[in-house]
Amino acid sequence: MPSVTRIICLANSWKRGERCIAGITTIKGQWIRPVSDLPVGQVTKEIRQIGGTEPALLDILQIPLAKTGPDYGFESENLSILPGKWQRVGQFPATYLLKYCSNEEYILHNDLKYVEVPFLQSLPFPQRRTLQLVKVVEFYVRPLKAVYEGSQKWEGTIVTENHQRLTTSITDPVFVRKLDLGYRPKNHCLVTVSLSMPWRPEDWEGGDPCWKLIAGVIELPDSENQKIEVNNDDEIPF
Repeated sequence: MPSVTRIICLANSWKRGERCIAGITTIKGQWIRPVSDLPVGQVTKEIRQIGGTEPALLDILQIPLAKTGPDYGFESENLSILPGKWQRVGQFPATYLLKYCSNEEYILHNDLKYVEVPFLQSLPFPQRRTLQLVKVVEFYVRPLKAVYEGSQKWEGTIVTENHQRLTTSITDPVFVRKLDLGYRPKNHCLVTVSLSMPWRPEDWEGGDPCWKLIAGVIELPDSENQKIEVNNDDEIPF
C-alpha cells in the first residue's frame, strides 16, 4: 500500500504543456509539490485528474507520494508521485488559510521578479522555498499580446498587506479563463506565488533565474472597503 499524503490544493498551474500541482499539508501547513518522472516533474492529465475533472483550488486531495523527490538542484518541496489514484476528500474554507499566509519581508526571498539558482543553493535545504501564500490587498491585471498554452496571456500586479509589490505572469488556467470572459473579482485574494524552472533571457548576466509566477488565485469572501479605481484601459484593479 503506497504512502498517501493529504494536501490542500493551492496551485494547479500551467507547466511545460501539463500542470504543476502544489499545496500544503492539512496537519502542519507544509508545502508539497507532487512531481512526476517527466523531465521537470510536470503532472499529466492521466495522473492528476479525478473522475475526469481537474483538482481545484481548495480541494483536499489524497495523493500517493514518496517521502522524497528530485529537487532539480534548488527546490525543497518536491515529493515523487507513486502509482495509485488521486482522491478528492473535501474542500477547505478559504478564510481558514489566512493563518498560512506568509509574513516574510519579501515575496520569495527578494523584491525582484526572479531568484537566481546559486542564491537558492546557498541556503540550507529547508529554506530553499519556491512556493509562498500571500494575502493580496490590491490586484491589477492586464492582457498581454502573447498567447500561452492556447490562452490569452495575462500579467498581474499584486500588493500584499506589508506593501510588497510584484508584477508577473498569471499561470492559473481557471483564473485566466475568468479574466478572458471579463470576470473581475472585487475582494481581497490569497495568491500562491511559485518559482519557475530556470530560464535565461538573451544576454542574461548572472546565475540562472527562476521567475516568480502567480500560480493560484483564491478570492476571499466579504472583503469590504476595497477601492476600485481604473488607472487606464489596459490595467484593471480588482
